[in-house]
Amino acid sequence: MQHAFHFNVKRCAQCFACEVACKSVHDLRPNVQEEPGSAGPRFRQVITLESSDAPTPIQYVSMSCMHCGDAACMSVCPANAIHRDAEFGAVLVDRNKCLGCRYCSWACEFGAPQFDRDGLMMKCDMCIDRLREGKQPACVQTCCGGAITLEPVEGAENAVREMAAKRMSAAKRLL
Repeated sequence: MQHAFHFNVKRCAQCFACEVACKSVHDLRPNVQEEPGSAGPRFRQVITLESSDAPTPIQYVSMSCMHCGDAACMSVCPANAIHRDAEFGAVLVDRNKCLGCRYCSWACEFGAPQFDRDGLMMKCDMCIDRLREGKQPACVQTCCGGAITLEPVEGAENAVREMAAKRMSAAKRLL
């Protein structure tokens, strides 16, 4: 069954705990040899959306690999190093097969594939080991506002529909 992250921007507290939790659970630390100020690999990243018209950021969005249903990274990999987990639908990388050719990086429109110091691809794995243990991904568990959830794709679509229906219902009551 395909699962997907759902992000509710209205619930985000802009605390960056999701990004920190992800780095911690995957042991993604900046390397001394990396450029000073570098955050190192980031499987989940809080993006700041700004406007030239507004003096402060408009909003923050927590982004990670989308684990796409038709993953472009998977289709272009010449070594078949990228595959889909049958149980959760996570798009995973077998680093033992990765050639480091970077085709996946060029194909992914979300910038999810990143390359470690060894030149091999790495990216969000939806905390697959935690999921198999019955736990939530680190970013979901740590999100204090409940802005990030992991649900079956059908559930995520239904959640969006329910939110829209509630907004419409509230607007009708105001009329």
